[in-house]
Amino acid sequence: MSSQYVLTLAEKGIYTILLVAGPLLILALAVGLLVSIFQATTQIQEQTLAFIPKIVAVLVGLVFFGPWMLTRMIDFTVEVFQNLNRFVG
Repeated sequence: MSSQYVLTLAEKGIYTILLVAGPLLILALAVGLLVSIFQATTQIQEQTLAFIPKIVAVLVGLVFFGPWMLTRMIDFTVEVFQNLNRFVG
């Protein structure tokens, strides 16, 4: 197994992680921004107000994006297992 193959595998792994986690992180960021704007306009200074909408949004996003995320992770895992002989020998 060459160092180039290890770097390629690591690159694909990081890309898969970013691709799978990205939609949920962007969703949480957008909801947090909206809640912050709401807090700034109404002058509500409650620190814990942003947590519940973010949690709900991420859970809804997980239900919506879950099958696609699972497919991406399974594709990467299958690719790793199919190339397992390149790791050992």
